[in-house]
Amino acid sequence: MEDLSKRVLAGEIRAASRLIRNLEDEIPDTYLAMRDIFTVASHSHVIGITGAPGSGKSTLIDELITAYRYNKKTIGVLAVDPTSPFSGGAILGDRIRMLRHSEDEGVFVRSMATKGSLGGLSKAVGEGIHVMEALDKDRIIVETCGVGQQEVDIINHAHTVVVVLVPGMGDEIQAIKAGLMEIADIFVINKADRDGSAKLYRELLNIVDMSKRNGLNGENGWTIPILQVGSVLHHQEFAKSVELMRDNIDQHYQYLFESHLLAERKRRKAKAELNEALWGKIFEPVLNELKKHGEMDTMIDQLVTREMDPYTLAEKVAQRYMKK
Repeated sequence: MEDLSKRVLAGEIRAASRLIRNLEDEIPDTYLAMRDIFTVASHSHVIGITGAPGSGKSTLIDELITAYRYNKKTIGVLAVDPTSPFSGGAILGDRIRMLRHSEDEGVFVRSMATKGSLGGLSKAVGEGIHVMEALDKDRIIVETCGVGQQEVDIINHAHTVVVVLVPGMGDEIQAIKAGLMEIADIFVINKADRDGSAKLYRELLNIVDMSKRNGLNGENGWTIPILQVGSVLHHQEFAKSVELMRDNIDQHYQYLFESHLLAERKRRKAKAELNEALWGKIFEPVLNELKKHGEMDTMIDQLVTREMDPYTLAEKVAQRYMKK
């Protein structure tokens, strides 16, 4: 594993792909390689792109890569897809997205599965970001799978969160329900040539204004921009809109740096990673042992028949294992 980490730190893409695969497959002792990876200082800007399925996130990211490559920035992309019920891997693969960048050595695209994670992003995604950082990528783009309220988990991984909305999909209501307002640093109305675009823009403008007056955003020095991107079929206009999106993303990162809020976001990310590590080392082994000896099924039966309550059962398990 140490050899694998050294190869990743040397910039070897195949080693990075293998390490990310090992993380997804939860290969034992993979964490040994991650110890070396984690301690490397990073200058990468992590960008989360979130929004409903069908909102055009992949198309935007494809053009965003081009915009950043024009500025000579190296790019890593983690495209998080729903887990296949058959293979356990990502339903969509990196081979069918962003194909025009496949021969570019400055771009590394990798699909990852949610693995049923309650937050919509698996533990392996956070670790995959560190692998991208070890490759010294200037920009790391994380595309979420678009699963409603679970999308808010991206806030624990990204420095800048871009929420993509589309006219005619009830997105303004979704943005409020899913808590996306609280995590959005930038709103992008994609496919803005569609009917309902002006209405969506007004709704978002009201939401931004309301959140500012109520202090919901918490970062009063940053006014959330609402960008509009038209049809990809009109490529010249589309590309210019995505360049403006790129500039706003960079401006937000500069704002975080100058206002000393970047350290706060990094601390939030570190807290989430520590929680994940504690979960993996403490809670998961307990669950596995309960399942192995059939105790989990017995306790579930007791709950179904109302012989026991979950609080008492949890307390008994805690008392037993905490003594260890």
